[in-house]
Amino acid sequence: MKKFICGIITGLLFVALIYMLKTYDVAPIGPDGTSVGFSTINGKIHDYTGVNMQWYKLTELLGYAALGICAMFGFAGLVQLIRRKSFAKVDKSIYTLAGLYVVVIGLYIFFEKFIINYRPVIMPDAAAPEASFPSSHTMLIITVMASTAMVLGRYVRNVFLKNTLGLLCAAVIIVTVYGRMICGVHWFTDIIGGILLSVTLMFFFAGLLDSAWDSDRARYGHVPTPEEIIVFGENTAGRRDVAEVREGRAARSSAPDKEYKPKH
Repeated sequence: MKKFICGIITGLLFVALIYMLKTYDVAPIGPDGTSVGFSTINGKIHDYTGVNMQWYKLTELLGYAALGICAMFGFAGLVQLIRRKSFAKVDKSIYTLAGLYVVVIGLYIFFEKFIINYRPVIMPDAAAPEASFPSSHTMLIITVMASTAMVLGRYVRNVFLKNTLGLLCAAVIIVTVYGRMICGVHWFTDIIGGILLSVTLMFFFAGLLDSAWDSDRARYGHVPTPEEIIVFGENTAGRRDVAEVREGRAARSSAPDKEYKPKH
């Protein structure tokens, strides 16, 4: 419940930012006389950073990497469906990720239609200013990388690999936010909006993920066999980790069910 409350708070901050952008310090400082709120701070930061297309291209590549991760989890869900022969038996965490991706796509389409701000520059392949609030690229990277880090413990059994991938996800988020800030194709408030919206999504995702894990654990009722779960980073085909199964049985017999978490 606390995660959902935090999500509501950050969501309200995001809505408040939209209101302020339409009412506070609005001036036509964009190309073709397009107006933007917080024009003083937005204008100063844009003048300071200028336009750096190298950083823009780098963040675009990172965006493609995020889409690749989405495809990877989609493939994992497909393999689970084929192996288990039932949509109901696909991990609820996979469905939760899919729901998150759908929401991100929906928000991208929404803010393309209902434009809050236009870009501070006209892009080389565009004939007119394009929508820029919130930074959809920032939203994509943060939501995909942060959600990936949250589910790594379930799909990567090797601790070193899990920690390494978690740090890599964090690094991609930092590089993207910084790169998008200084590449000059967004106003400063576009980046802030992208961060607020992403954090809102992550709070709700984290709350739903807890429920998904509880549902999966209740369905398995034991440490899943290699046939029941797809594990990335370790070849488990054709064998069962006997020691882990024994440890799981001991945990179930010596601790309340709500405290027992299968290692998967």
